[in-house]
Amino acid sequence: MDLPPSSYHDSLEELWDEEVETVMKVVPSTYHQYLDLFFKVKAEKLPPHCACDHHIKLEWPLPPVRVIYSLSKQESDTIRAYISENVEKGFIRPSSSSTGAPVLFVKKKDGGLSLCVDYRKLNSVTRKRNLKALQSFLGFTNFYRRFIKNYSKKISSLTSFFKKDSCFPLNEEAFGQFHQLKEAFTTAPILSHFNPSLPTILETNASN
Repeated sequence: MDLPPSSYHDSLEELWDEEVETVMKVVPSTYHQYLDLFFKVKAEKLPPHCACDHHIKLEWPLPPVRVIYSLSKQESDTIRAYISENVEKGFIRPSSSSTGAPVLFVKKKDGGLSLCVDYRKLNSVTRKRNLKALQSFLGFTNFYRRFIKNYSKKISSLTSFFKKDSCFPLNEEAFGQFHQLKEAFTTAPILSHFNPSLPTILETNASN
């Protein structure tokens, strides 16, 4: 059985021998060099801060304050225990934000409650990080490119993200072009249904 490299021994020494043995039986030997990542003690603390800490960028405005629902005693006890445990671990911190997300409860087999946070409203205003979504949007706009002046220039920053080793998500310049494209579809001159009561210009080519 493969053993983790020496760089992992220090962290493994802090764990119970029984837990180490249990995890080694479950985790395939191919991944034993990352064995410490599978221990519960690792999952109960955050990694140290680094130069690229995670940050969720949002589109404005933020979702409105949600309605506060009344809770049963069991639900209230569950959420208090959840908050206390995660504040102690450093996973969450007290906040006075004007917006928030509701919580839902799912019954466990043992009769307890599992807490779930409903982030659907928050997700609806997050800046998209999916290249497929960007590709789909550009495919839509490309169909109308002959009606948008300087179309190629307006998408130059957006198409750069499809190059090898490009950095995603979108930067401020790309978001500016994204909003310019959206405005091109909603401001004059725009495509509209033919109106026979208005003056008409007919353009023809040299064919018969």
